[in-house]
Amino acid sequence: MRPILMKGHERPLTFLKYNRDGDLLFSCAKDHTPTVWFADNGERLGTYRGHNGAVWSCDVSRDSMRLITGSADQTVKLWNVQTGAQLYTFNFGSPARSVDFSVGEKLAVITTDPFMELTSAIHVKRIARDPTEQTEESELVIKGPQGRINRAVWGPLNRTIISAGEDAIIRIWDSETGKLLREADKELGHKKTITSLTKSADGSHFLTGSLDKSAKLWDTRTLTLIKTYVTERPVNAVAMSPLLDHVVLGGGQDASAVTTTDHRAGKFEAKFFDKILQEEIGGVKGHFGPINALAFNPDGKSFSSGGEDGYVRLHHFDPDYFNIKI
Repeated sequence: MRPILMKGHERPLTFLKYNRDGDLLFSCAKDHTPTVWFADNGERLGTYRGHNGAVWSCDVSRDSMRLITGSADQTVKLWNVQTGAQLYTFNFGSPARSVDFSVGEKLAVITTDPFMELTSAIHVKRIARDPTEQTEESELVIKGPQGRINRAVWGPLNRTIISAGEDAIIRIWDSETGKLLREADKELGHKKTITSLTKSADGSHFLTGSLDKSAKLWDTRTLTLIKTYVTERPVNAVAMSPLLDHVVLGGGQDASAVTTTDHRAGKFEAKFFDKILQEEIGGVKGHFGPINALAFNPDGKSFSSGGEDGYVRLHHFDPDYFNIKI
């Protein structure tokens, strides 16, 4: 399995997202410029210029026509995927951390960081079909959690919002009223900052990764803990195979400590675990720094990782990957 090295970013990667067809890969990095690549050969298709700070996350609509990006420049931008044109800019008083389209793309959930005297918040924006009719108003603003909210995504049928972040507690909110519906059990939950959260293809369960060196699988409706995957390094990114019962964890020690270790000891490989048995089944080495982003192609036949080293590595699985037996 030879990776395709995709060099286009000058700064560390922050987020990777495939479109639903699996033919395009969108990457966000700290260099202000989200980029789109062909997902089969890793060729760079284009960039989305306009942000003035690190871009923390993105999401792409089901029809691959609209891209939404959240940035440290305190804006969230909507883009035309095809032309790279900016369609709209939402302005906030603090950096925008996470963005996620609802099913049907009529709504987007956006999280903003604590900044000056502002606390962190979850904003729900209505997304107009016609960008000329787009407005700035929030349908709902939820405040409450302490510290940064690193990720917020839509629950089943857009009825709930699932959030997780620095205070290590996963919360489920009512997306209509903003009421807190559930909190994860403190005993069972993560002990340190939750860095990443990803839903299964059918939305029935989700996976969280944390600096406490573990990833946990949760039931979306009941917030019951299903599985825990333990590793020996902080987890910055998690991904779930849509095809096989595999989860991938990526991470490594903090970027500030990286120069003190050899790249083998730095533990920068993406680790594959059996989702059911919680056993490690393999690893993919290659990055010269912690892995900050992971994504599986929707067909389950390839995955990509983005690192602190500014590279995106695209891996198409060999046939024997699909026959791994434990």
